[in-house]
Amino acid sequence: MSGQGLLHGKSVVITGASSGIGAAAARLFGREGARLVLAARRKERLQEVADLVEAAGGRATAVVADVT
Repeated sequence: MSGQGLLHGKSVVITGASSGIGAAAARLFGREGARLVLAARRKERLQEVADLVEAAGGRATAVVADVT
C-alpha cells in the first residue's frame, strides 16, 4: 500500500466522537489516513480524541455540536 492507508485523502465526519464507537472510529480512520471532522457535545473529551488522532499522525478538526 506504499505507506498510505485505505482512507488516505478521504474526508470523514464522525458524530459522537468523544467516546465509545465514535472515538474508536476516529482513531482507526485517522490511522488509515482520513481527514477527520469530529463532532460531539463534550468539548474536553472531544479535544482529547482529536489530540490522540493527531499524535498518531492523523488530521482531525474538533467541532462541538449537538446533532439530536
